[in-house]
Amino acid sequence: MTGGRILAYGLLGLPLAFAALPIYVHVPRFYAEAAGMNLALLGAILLGARLFDAGIDPWLGWLADRVKRPQMVAVALIPFTLGFVALLNPPAQDAGLWLLGSLALTYIGFSAASVAYQAWGADIGENSGTRTRLTAAREGFGLIGVILAAVLPVVIAVTMVEGVARLAWILPPVLLVAALITFGLVSAGQHFVASAEPLLPSLRRVIGDQAFRRLLLVFVFNGIAAALPATLFLFFVADVLQLESASGPLLALYFISGAASLPLWVKLAARYGRVVAWGVAMALSIVAFGGASLLGSGDLIPFALICLASGIALGADLTLPAAIAADIGERQGQAGACFGVWNLVAKLNLALAAGLSLPLLALLGYLPGGATGLPALTFAYALLPLLFKALAGLLLWRWRHSLEI
Repeated sequence: MTGGRILAYGLLGLPLAFAALPIYVHVPRFYAEAAGMNLALLGAILLGARLFDAGIDPWLGWLADRVKRPQMVAVALIPFTLGFVALLNPPAQDAGLWLLGSLALTYIGFSAASVAYQAWGADIGENSGTRTRLTAAREGFGLIGVILAAVLPVVIAVTMVEGVARLAWILPPVLLVAALITFGLVSAGQHFVASAEPLLPSLRRVIGDQAFRRLLLVFVFNGIAAALPATLFLFFVADVLQLESASGPLLALYFISGAASLPLWVKLAARYGRVVAWGVAMALSIVAFGGASLLGSGDLIPFALICLASGIALGADLTLPAAIAADIGERQGQAGACFGVWNLVAKLNLALAAGLSLPLLALLGYLPGGATGLPALTFAYALLPLLFKALAGLLLWRWRHSLEI
């Protein structure tokens, strides 16, 4: 597969990730400030919506094995776009109901497009090396989308809240251009054969694969370790570091370093194996977040270095486990079902991070914009993830032989 077609496939990841950053990072603080919602109610709504989102992924994955994957992506982009525009334009009244409804619409489209898009990449990949490069292209363009979503709010508006709201009107034209290029240059896949297997037997076959189960467990612990700081990043920067105006550039640094590190992780994986490379990234992340727990007001340069190091580790987290999952899915002949379960787990991580950490912080007395409960915020942002990351690393090392395909 030529490099140009690999890049054309990856391009669609840009608008999908452009929308994902506001959905998972900005929405909690956006609705807390713009709509005045309390953290407990906000956390409950986010948990419910994300559980719904995660719950439909296995069905969407099964569906992606029964229809042409590019067609499923194209149809799913419609509710995704409409829901995203609505999500970032809440009304003055009934913001909670609006949040729940617009999130549901956005999640249905986003999840259907993502599952089919990932399975499409597994299908057109000729071997493990090509699938790793396709995954790296998808995640690399995705990181560019994330960087744009992180930087634009402070560029196009005076306040972060106003800037996030304006992102809603940037997505549609960007998505249209990317979709036209991807669909125009990338084939539907030479190896796709529609599956007639019912949903439950298909899922049993996915879960019955020992290597996939082990990979999922490592992914769970590693994913929770990443989801906690992702949910709390803006709160930590604004209230612990007192650097709210730097939140956009710091997010951009984190994701730029992640994007720049992708060729490094692809090379390391080719030379030493994907499991070893992923383990090195986990160790780097542990060192980075351990340092974050020592920071306080005004520590811009030390936190920027932490964003740089953890961003480099992010490149491995985004590329290597998904590439291993793509190999397992192709081996089973049902990449859609594999990525349906995969995305279910990824979203449960995010749901638990938001649904449990925000109410817990409220219980411990933390209030956004205040000076109370900051030690609890530091613990949840910097120290708690270390426990989950360490567990992921230990399991990865223990099962390294069965996970390196």
